[in-house]
Amino acid sequence: MAVLARILDPAHPLEAVQAVAAALAARDSGEVMALLPLPEHAEAAQRLLTQVPADPAAHLPPGTALLVGTSGSTGTPKLAVLSARAVRASIAATQATLGGAGQWLLALPTHTVAGVQVLARSALAGTTPVALETGRFTPEGFAAAATRLDSPRRYTALVPTQLLRLLEQASAVQALRGLDAVLLGGAPAAPALLKRAKQLGVRVVTTYGMTETCGGCVYDGLPLPGVQVSIEADSPQHSGRVLLAGPVLFSGYLSPQGVDRSLVQGRWLRTNDEGHLDAAGRLHVEGRLDDVVISGGVNVSLSAVEQAASSCPTLAGYPVAAVAVPDAQWGQRVILAVHTAGGCIPSTLRWLEPVRAYLAQRLGAAAAPGQVVAVQEWPLLPSGKLDRQRLANHISPQKGGHP
Repeated sequence: MAVLARILDPAHPLEAVQAVAAALAARDSGEVMALLPLPEHAEAAQRLLTQVPADPAAHLPPGTALLVGTSGSTGTPKLAVLSARAVRASIAATQATLGGAGQWLLALPTHTVAGVQVLARSALAGTTPVALETGRFTPEGFAAAATRLDSPRRYTALVPTQLLRLLEQASAVQALRGLDAVLLGGAPAAPALLKRAKQLGVRVVTTYGMTETCGGCVYDGLPLPGVQVSIEADSPQHSGRVLLAGPVLFSGYLSPQGVDRSLVQGRWLRTNDEGHLDAAGRLHVEGRLDDVVISGGVNVSLSAVEQAASSCPTLAGYPVAAVAVPDAQWGQRVILAVHTAGGCIPSTLRWLEPVRAYLAQRLGAAAAPGQVVAVQEWPLLPSGKLDRQRLANHISPQKGGHP
């Protein structure tokens, strides 16, 4: 008999989500169905359910475990259908890759697939997760929570912005060193951030995946056991759309007509990410296919701008984000935001020309930013990913530089 837990409270009480994770771990408990929409999409999710005729469970595949809200970078709410089998396959592959089951420190929201997976991994391992104070993330709180971990193997999962803050605080760095692995995903990590973490003795495992793959399914560029990666391109050496396959794939999106599987062709999930495989079969994700803007008739990948800017000596390893704003002459214009975290920085006007020259040489004149602006805090989506739209809305084209 299915267990239906419609968790529409924007706070997503930890105890309620833990109960769902425990039910997932009990293989003989029957099917479990929990609805975990993003907080800002709770009402939209409820409306969607009312549009589904009769009982939503009747429109879901057997073995459905979770309906997890996802919006990617578009802001359009969707409910991804995850089966218990897919979630468990993801957990088993993660444990095998990390070296065994362990205790987890929960630092991510429980309405995201990454947060739910922390609880589900704990439940299947028979360990008690340690959670940060609800709604608050501070280096001090993280360090204090880490002292309550008491299992031989200890893990956490973070997004890059969290890791950046933790590496600035000595006690948090000490806590990170005591973990067997720090899974880092949700957004691309700057090479400078990964280098700094390694220098400080923190074992970071970069992850690539999405709600539709039950979270990370590629660790440090290599697919988890059972997962396959392919590139939709003319040759394996060329960049193209990233395709994923394996037991971790979702069942589709819930819609009023049933389950929409249009994103899956055959056994492959067609992502919106662009990347390539190197000679060792390691995946390198280069950016989003839908992050392309047109400036002066030239296609510019914002992710490619960010990747190139992260190696620019003028920016001295600061995290960066590229956004586009309307421009009367060029249609759209690239602006580069630099995350300064409140530190002492040189004038952004002094940054502008060296950064423009550096990027123009590597990506062409259209990719050279019209402005370089300092931002002390990234606006984030509930998933922890950068909210490009909010960042673009808060940047004034008249300040911080010139075209």
